[in-house]
Amino acid sequence: MSIEKILVPDLGDFKDVEIIEVLVKSGQNIKKNDSLITLESDKSSVEVPSTHNGVIKNIDVKVGDKVNKGDLILSLEVGQKKSEIKTSASKETENKEIPEKKISTAQQKVKSVEGAVKSASPKIRKFAREMGADIFQIAGTERLGRVTVEDVKKHIKSKLSSSGEGQINKTKYKDEYDHSEFGEIEIKDIPRVKRLSGPQLVRSWTEIPHVTQHDEIDITEMEIFRKSLRDVYTGEKVAITPLAFITRALVKALQTYPNFNCSIDTETNKITFKKYYHIGFAVDTPHGLMVPKIRDVEKMSIKKISNELRRVSKLCRDLKIDKKEFFGGSMTISSLGGIGGNFFTPIINPPEVAILGVGKVFDKIVFQDGKYLSRKILPISLSYDHRIIDGAEGARFCVHLSQSLGKDFAFKLAV
Repeated sequence: MSIEKILVPDLGDFKDVEIIEVLVKSGQNIKKNDSLITLESDKSSVEVPSTHNGVIKNIDVKVGDKVNKGDLILSLEVGQKKSEIKTSASKETENKEIPEKKISTAQQKVKSVEGAVKSASPKIRKFAREMGADIFQIAGTERLGRVTVEDVKKHIKSKLSSSGEGQINKTKYKDEYDHSEFGEIEIKDIPRVKRLSGPQLVRSWTEIPHVTQHDEIDITEMEIFRKSLRDVYTGEKVAITPLAFITRALVKALQTYPNFNCSIDTETNKITFKKYYHIGFAVDTPHGLMVPKIRDVEKMSIKKISNELRRVSKLCRDLKIDKKEFFGGSMTISSLGGIGGNFFTPIINPPEVAILGVGKVFDKIVFQDGKYLSRKILPISLSYDHRIIDGAEGARFCVHLSQSLGKDFAFKLAV
């Protein structure tokens, strides 16, 4: 018997590379080219194989250690006495003769663990670690039990579903003192609409990386134009809500920036780009907030949009709207203009990827063309999914809205 020292091989230009996995243990019988440890640099993961057959005598590293070329990994006993060779050969023969059913549960577990180690690439193991999954518990579906990315995803899904819709080890907090100890209280049920929308909002906030961009839009000319509208035949003033103008401008922006009119499928890593323009808008009702859609807005006139907004809002307040009208939207507008307030952080309505928050119009003194002027300002808050929309595109989207709701937009409508 001789002792062979297994050292860290040449790592190229990398130094102080971290050990993320030790794949063997003391006393284990290994073969040449069996993986011993996994190293991970900033760019990749790599397994270090054994250079000899033998039995591991001592392991000199552990997970988290940083190593360089020539560092000792482990000591290996190389070579066997003739009697040991005969004994091991006879044991192998005996094991072959033992029926599969008689192998102990412990032996089967060891075999499955070793198989998982040998059948999962460093990339897959890294992915499993990042997702908080134990690679040894994942059944591989590829040849020889090789674990794939899909195997890891399925394993995580099964764990989440069996743990109560993803609430793994969720800590339940309870107030030390009951509210009634401090005064009179009244307990009511959560309204049905809010009870139904609550989980959707939680899902949106926890799953989507929100970015909210705030801006101020000068709509002085648009307001002058809107208030000057009169019926061609009767001469009577035509009442059109500012939200109709905003909705039309939003559609124009969606046509220019299609990333805002899409949905992400994280299961398939695909993006669905919608060719239709169905705009949702938040309706405040006595029953709770509802978000119905107005279909094919790009085909409507400003007056038609305004009429549809009123019609659909009434259906929501009377609880007569069809359930299907809450689905299949391109983007949503949440307006607080009728109530008050400037900026806020609207929560995206999945599977949409953006939402436009609109505040109340206010007067602002600005210095323009060498003099101070009072202008009508519309505050907006644009929230978007940062997985598909970046900050530059979000800024361009806001600029497009600003231009559409400015001077040019009013004059185009008048033509």
